[in-house]
Amino acid sequence: MAEDIPRDKPILLFDGVCNLCNGSIQFVIEHDPEGVFRFAPLQSEAAERLLEDVGFHDYDFDTFVLVDGDDYYTKSDAALRVARELGFPWSLAGVGRVVPRPLRNAVYDTVASHRYAVFGKQAQCMIPSPEIRERFVEMSSGDNSSY
Repeated sequence: MAEDIPRDKPILLFDGVCNLCNGSIQFVIEHDPEGVFRFAPLQSEAAERLLEDVGFHDYDFDTFVLVDGDDYYTKSDAALRVARELGFPWSLAGVGRVVPRPLRNAVYDTVASHRYAVFGKQAQCMIPSPEIRERFVEMSSGDNSSY
């Protein structure tokens, strides 16, 4: 169980080596001044344990995952939920829910499958700056091995 991981806020799990994913996380951080979201790279032990805890076993690094309490959301559902929490004007993206999920996810999958070729990737997961470090999930207060 992931009981040692604080779950008082939604946690956004992302491909830590993907430049597009890292840019997306930076965007969320900049537009989430209230600190609604916390973050962890999918490559981390914390993400692995969270996904196991919520019952999401068949994941890959082609999607980000929003863990909210005991629920999780992936692909376009996760993106739309995040946008909704960011407030105006980003919350307007919620109208995208009228587009059928298979179509939304097909677009998401197309971008995801080409993200490394278009945006590149890093050799290792991003290391959060001291200013945002507290918003990143770790296994315990002293464990920095996820980064």
